[in-house]
Amino acid sequence: MFYKFNKDLPPFIQNHLPEQAQDIFREAYNGTLEKHKDRKHHKREPLEEAAYKAAWTAVKEKYVQKNQKWVAIKQLN
Repeated sequence: MFYKFNKDLPPFIQNHLPEQAQDIFREAYNGTLEKHKDRKHHKREPLEEAAYKAAWTAVKEKYVQKNQKWVAIKQLN
């Protein structure tokens, strides 16, 4: 399932990530799904799970959790 808008993301993502981090999450998630859309089934990991992991990895490249909030790494420097 692709996420067209941030408002379509799961509530946990919407409630915990800033808007720009939600954009990163959504784009990475959708990009992974698109890249592997023809993949039928992977024995080790479903595609949605792989997309979810890729999305969090993308977010963590630019954001870090500090004092229970996600903050852009560039703001910390």
